[in-house]
Amino acid sequence: MAQRTATARTSALLDELVPVILAEGFLDLSMADVARRLRCSKSTLYGIAASKEQLLVTVVRTFFRGATERVERAVADAGTPMDRIGVYLEAISVELAPASPQFFADVDAFEPAREIYRDNTRAAARRVQELVQQADPSADARFIGAVAGQVMESIHRGDIRASTGLDDSAAYRSLAELIVAGLFGGGALAST
Repeated sequence: MAQRTATARTSALLDELVPVILAEGFLDLSMADVARRLRCSKSTLYGIAASKEQLLVTVVRTFFRGATERVERAVADAGTPMDRIGVYLEAISVELAPASPQFFADVDAFEPAREIYRDNTRAAARRVQELVQQADPSADARFIGAVAGQVMESIHRGDIRASTGLDDSAAYRSLAELIVAGLFGGGALAST
């Protein structure tokens, strides 16, 4: 019973911490700052993770795990296979919307968090490929998945924001529109 209580308390603390980290970033927060924000002791935090860095990794993983679950629920509720592509990328956009520029800057500056983001981006590109294959078996799903992956990596690196001004959420929304329009438009370009 004590283990379940501790696990429930840990889960509740992480659920409280994720929005703080998304809004404010994490590199400038100390364990004392986090404990104060969550109204708990530092020893409680050290019970979750042995260091600030490990706590941050746990928080970033918690965020992406929850986001992935919510995105996949949205996809499961979508209508046609074509709808699922747009729903998938739009759901990613919704999940990333609360993340501040400071959060993304901190993710980029902290290798373990950057790797978690990168792993999730790769998984998302593979998922786009699967969804395209389901929606249109005649489409080159590998190519579309690879292009989506490259755009997602550009979003992650901040290249899209730098060249367009779009934040990560808006960039994912635009990627969804582009892929769906390309598949709905169908057909290859006419040769001249």
